Amino acid sequence: GCHRMSSIESNPSLTLPAIQEYLAQSGTRYEVWPCDPALADTVQFCKHYGVAPESSANTILVKSKTGPEAYAVCVVLASTRLDVNQTVRRKLGARKVSFASADETIAITGMEIGGVTPIGLPPELPVWVDARVMACESIVLGGGNRSSKLKINPAALRGLPQLEVVADLGKDPPALPAG
Repeated sequence: GCHRMSSIESNPSLTLPAIQEYLAQSGTRYEVWPCDPALADTVQFCKHYGVAPESSANTILVKSKTGPEAYAVCVVLASTRLDVNQTVRRKLGARKVSFASADETIAITGMEIGGVTPIGLPPELPVWVDARVMACESIVLGGGNRSSKLKINPAALRGLPQLEVVADLGKDPPALPAG
């Protein structure tokens, strides 16, 4: 279905200059939506703005807790859960991995939690995108800050130097017990 939020005007200047530039050069259609910073976290955002979680992606910084320090940015559909214990651990080559804290996220990505997006990150930071994200026609991502969101065709991410598409990065949340 078409879930264009007609009440929202695209305003590219809301996002970071590096992101604007990348999107402009990507040759794909995109929109930059204003977002109330208080509603930037995906669950609240989807509810308030009427975006389906399966059309929205979470961008999460993970880090190794054992062995040499390693970080990666993972992008999964908001309707799935990041498979930290298997896929991420294996790819990061660490026995233990965890989600980076809010402070670490700002230090490593330059972006706040709730606004992290795979575009415009430091080039040495790996970006792992779940294959399901790439299968979407369009996806809503953080805008690099908590006051914007990006609606893009995931093909726009293919130009990222550090991009790797990973199968099974996100897994379906456990089914709720029938009650």
